[in-house]
Amino acid sequence: MRKMPWPRAGALSPWLLASLLLIAAPAYCEAPAQKTVARAQAGASAAHPPGAAIASAHSLSTQAGLEIIGKGGNAFDAAIAVSSTLSVVEPISSGIGGGGFFLLHDAKSGRDVFVDARETAPAASTPAAYLDDKGELNRDRATNGPWSAGIPGLPAALVHLAQKYGKLPLKTSLAPAIRIAREGFPIYARLEKGYGSRREVMERYRGTREVFLAAGHAPKTGEILKQPDLARTLELLAAKGFDGFYRGDVADKLLAAVKEEGGQWQASELAGYKVREREPLRLKYRGWDIVTAPPPSSGGVAMAEILQVIEGWDLSKLDSAHRTHILAEAMRRAYRDRTIYLGDPDFVKMPLKRLTSPDYAAGLRATIHPDKATPSDLLSGQPAPLEDDETTHFSIIDRDGNRVSATQTVNLLYGSGMVAPGTGVLLNNEMDDFALRPGTPNAFGVMGFGANAPEPGKRMLSSMTPSFLESQDKVIAVGAPGGSRIITQVLLAILAYDAGLQPQQVAALPRIHHQWMPDVISAEQGALDADTVKQLQAMGHKVNAGESSWGNLQTVMWDKRANTLSGGTDPRNPVGLAEVLLKP
Repeated sequence: MRKMPWPRAGALSPWLLASLLLIAAPAYCEAPAQKTVARAQAGASAAHPPGAAIASAHSLSTQAGLEIIGKGGNAFDAAIAVSSTLSVVEPISSGIGGGGFFLLHDAKSGRDVFVDARETAPAASTPAAYLDDKGELNRDRATNGPWSAGIPGLPAALVHLAQKYGKLPLKTSLAPAIRIAREGFPIYARLEKGYGSRREVMERYRGTREVFLAAGHAPKTGEILKQPDLARTLELLAAKGFDGFYRGDVADKLLAAVKEEGGQWQASELAGYKVREREPLRLKYRGWDIVTAPPPSSGGVAMAEILQVIEGWDLSKLDSAHRTHILAEAMRRAYRDRTIYLGDPDFVKMPLKRLTSPDYAAGLRATIHPDKATPSDLLSGQPAPLEDDETTHFSIIDRDGNRVSATQTVNLLYGSGMVAPGTGVLLNNEMDDFALRPGTPNAFGVMGFGANAPEPGKRMLSSMTPSFLESQDKVIAVGAPGGSRIITQVLLAILAYDAGLQPQQVAALPRIHHQWMPDVISAEQGALDADTVKQLQAMGHKVNAGESSWGNLQTVMWDKRANTLSGGTDPRNPVGLAEVLLKP
């Protein structure tokens, strides 16, 4: 088999950018156009892809997935390898102490399924447990240490994928991650920088110090990080499946670590964790069939609202300022509904049919003034925090046409900062994604109310939006990390694909965002020119046009007419890799 690495970006023609949103792209969006390898005559439509394509946030995880494909595995086996390897090499973003969503397409049956491995709330995690003596949110408890951690879901998801969808034994698919955890990998700049920003919290905990200070000092770029305890935990998962993590030695050590640091988990909460399979959300946009994430993700609902609202305009005929205005107004309305209505479907009744209906979108569209911003109901002077390093995403298509779009996370940088001694497991801090104090923004500046309040066993609302797009000629898997900005990244990717861009160009596009609160259009530096900003301000928008870059979008595409595979990995992340493995 022959490997073909994809270059990181494509040259973005001005007319394509103009037809989307932006007038000029920043420098990191410029690079040679992608190569493709044709396997079918032009005009024909292939029944199967010519190989497999994987895009992930780290080259080692992409290569792990291709290794498993080479051993006869399918996209779902490869997903286990990619996910578990990311858990080793990206502790800043995800891990088996966290959770995730896996959107799957089984080519043989034609079935799409959404595997919900979101973390769940421990029984002790009541709203009152997160308030200080004055009744205000205790931000430290909400984001650091054992009280910030939900019951992990990712290990259960890996077992579930292997048992129900994979072709290979779990121990085979986990082997690359186990090897890399034991032998180590080179620390890269993002890990060093992220550790520096979280150092005070990380070094509170004995288990964390044992992993990240093993060399006698904080992690440094280029040094090798070995995680023997994590390797042993993964070996137990490989050998014993669910019981290897949620019962027995690993579970006992997790419970002891949480108790040692003052938290309250119960053995029954670990042993009782269950993956949920849910029906994905489906919508249409300009000839595309879109399959995306349902609650407890807010992503699919919000994206459906935005796309159906903006469908009332031909964005390509609007100038940059008015395109941005329309997008921001649609985003504003969708994020408002996200805040008020959405939560865990096992606990909350939501008006999903109304929120995703064309008639509702038409009503929202009618409230948008073509030349004037609509002030958000509640205003905040604080800009939305950047979320470039938390969460990770990968996309896979295999030679049979199976596909995976998966987003996994530990929430903030290095999650809770707490590693359970003897396990190598870095616990998440997903409890902050609940509305711990209704009406108080979380670490991403997003508010919530009763629908997203914590209850025992409840899953916190998420913005993770793994998605599939399919047209007559193309099949695409796409997703991104970025907290509340995930939704708008995937939205802009859909608009980019609709305009004809290739995967690497899609991954490189500059980004804008609006989330209702705070009432501000956020834009990467260079995404909006000075004249566009001036026009938007004249319409009544507050614009922050100089933000640092955010996101880490990963996408793969099968062009059925040319029978080619291609991938795009976000150039904002220098260690990502999109790669194609062709048939012999």
